[in-house]
Amino acid sequence: MPRPLITRVVQDPSDGFRFLPHLETEPPDLRVSFDVLGGNRIRARMTGTSIPALKGTEHKADLSVRPDEVHSAAARLCARWKEQFVDFQPVDDRGRALPDRQRPYAVAADLSAEPEDELRAAMADLARGGEFLLFDTLLRGDDVRTETFRTFLRSALSKEGLRVRFDSDLHLPWPMLCTAGDSTASATPLDALFARFLGHRHQIEHTGDAYAWIGPPSTVPQRPAVSLNHDVRVGRATRADEVAKILAEGTTCTIRTTYDELVRDFERPDLDEQLMYFWCHGEFIGNEPEPHALVIRLTDGKAFEGLNVRELRARHRHSPFRPLVLLNACHAGVSGASADRAFLGRMLIEHGAQGVLGPQIAMPQAFAAEYALEFVSRYLRGETTAGRIAHELARHFATRYRNPLGFAYGLHGGMDARLERTRGVET
Repeated sequence: MPRPLITRVVQDPSDGFRFLPHLETEPPDLRVSFDVLGGNRIRARMTGTSIPALKGTEHKADLSVRPDEVHSAAARLCARWKEQFVDFQPVDDRGRALPDRQRPYAVAADLSAEPEDELRAAMADLARGGEFLLFDTLLRGDDVRTETFRTFLRSALSKEGLRVRFDSDLHLPWPMLCTAGDSTASATPLDALFARFLGHRHQIEHTGDAYAWIGPPSTVPQRPAVSLNHDVRVGRATRADEVAKILAEGTTCTIRTTYDELVRDFERPDLDEQLMYFWCHGEFIGNEPEPHALVIRLTDGKAFEGLNVRELRARHRHSPFRPLVLLNACHAGVSGASADRAFLGRMLIEHGAQGVLGPQIAMPQAFAAEYALEFVSRYLRGETTAGRIAHELARHFATRYRNPLGFAYGLHGGMDARLERTRGVET
């Protein structure tokens, strides 16, 4: 006689598929991939609605440049920003530093009172370097496939307002790269130079890593859960205290100032924050297998890095941990071609973070605090995405304060990250 069988489900293989975050967002207008293949070859691929479609395939070219050459050029560009802009020092006709203008681009975020001819000369040089890295280093070559690829990419990037994903094995400072144009300092207006930078023209994110394995989305709390992870000695003369105040308004805010506090909370399986803000020093150290890995230090000075994230979060694959991370690590510029600024961000994303936003160069504390104040204020409203805010801020600082350092902040994933807020609830 037929009878029902007792069934007990011990696995749910579809969990990961159902909750992959990329299934919940719109595709970008332009996706550009640079895959590092065997033999130190780079294959460029490109798709999206902003370029003509090819029947049955995607735009593709095998490049002649080597990965180490591209990394070296990117490191030189980052160093160029620091040496020729952040550390710019006006001198008199005898070559002596002007005492009333000591590193003027580093001590203030508002550069609107600085001589425009000086700013224009500096930006012309940086724009020339950003164009050269993209089109004459990474995409150089005279074969038909490379020339065609370069032409279509140049045309797409010359537009404005695209959502661009660089899905790449090469981690480059994409917002600091430039479209083609005339970089003659005496002929090009400052606004036109600003407009050549990809960070001014488009929303941009860098991806290229394995998908983060996440569990079901957590419920939206009545008060957003955020954290301030900082070295209390950093930025005392900046607006850092205002950032801390904004973070604490209408939220459940956790404050951490030591390595032990970071370890304690990163080890918790129920760690659930929507925004993690780091305000501290960063530096690169030798760390196998990563040749130079970024470490951050809070008030106690102990190094916290990507390997710490991996060992603390490895057992929590179905954790609700899904924050956007603003990694405002001061002085975290790249000093060499082998330095990997992405490793800490990659580990945060691999273990659940929606994205990581941080500076691509050694960032002056005055500007870093101003940027954080604007970003945190806008993101906590829950009205728009991290990618849109980063794009708006790049333009905001360039237009209002004549300061291009907003282009030096890059998103590692997270272009579509948005803080979810309950509506109609008093906080």
